[in-house]
Amino acid sequence: MSLPTDKLNHFVADHQLTKQQLLSLIDLAITIKQNPASYRQALAGKSIAMVFEKPSLRTHVSFDMGIAKLGGHALYLGQQNGKLGERERVCDYAKNLSCYADAIVARVFNNSAIEQLTQHATVPVVNALCDLYHPCQALADFVTLTEQFTDLSQVKLAYVGDGNNVANSLMLMAATLGVDFTLVCPDGYQPKQTVLDQALTLAQAGGGQLTITSDINALGFQNAIYTDTWISMGDENAKDKQQVQATFKPYQVNHQLMAASGADIVMHCQPAHLEEEITTALFDDEAKSVVFQQAENRMWAQAAVLVSLLAN
Repeated sequence: MSLPTDKLNHFVADHQLTKQQLLSLIDLAITIKQNPASYRQALAGKSIAMVFEKPSLRTHVSFDMGIAKLGGHALYLGQQNGKLGERERVCDYAKNLSCYADAIVARVFNNSAIEQLTQHATVPVVNALCDLYHPCQALADFVTLTEQFTDLSQVKLAYVGDGNNVANSLMLMAATLGVDFTLVCPDGYQPKQTVLDQALTLAQAGGGQLTITSDINALGFQNAIYTDTWISMGDENAKDKQQVQATFKPYQVNHQLMAASGADIVMHCQPAHLEEEITTALFDDEAKSVVFQQAENRMWAQAAVLVSLLAN
């Protein structure tokens, strides 16, 4: 069994990871995927607490089954416990879980909860999604891109749509890896300036090109186009759906946009709102859509993270 050499302490925010750590995780994810039997005892005797404030299909299943494939035990702590910090302090929650679990996986509403868990837990913390970042998804996406194109340094990736947590993580990870990345968001829907500044700094250090625009016609040549829902989970009641749909309509990812950019593949983290951010025909196009490859790679990417955090 091959183990990582550049050990992680936590996996919570993309900009906290080095290029070598990311490349090692991508390589390990592909290795585990190709040789799962060699890793079936990698987490033997380890227990993972999975804290979920938000509902989930892919995150819950991919962690639960991935941990089982590695010989570990996962305990799901769902919404019956309420939002972190309401029933009891997050610091107490973290310290209690650290008494029992070897690691904490948390899917939460606010990044502040992730930060507090990391500060007060004495075991590794994995960010399974928050309002700012979705590093597990981004890592799985770059595993997928590596399988599709082999040499990430030659890949041109564009994200089209809302500047949400997925866009943040993709942009930050691309910048760290030196991947050329284009972010296309309508005016007023770009990521926070602090995240944009982080990405620009990382891109300059990593040698990749970062382009940020609101002009869909400035997309240019791309190898892959990525999109996500126009309204994120938890924001349904905070945004005017009709206004959002009108604003984002020109940013729909479809066969015409794929042809204009020359993109080979389309990516989506799911669940998709078909005929909104992506057409049904493109989502179901087996020649171009890699959405289910991405979904499977969530399990292998997260397996690589947990092995890196916990394997002796």
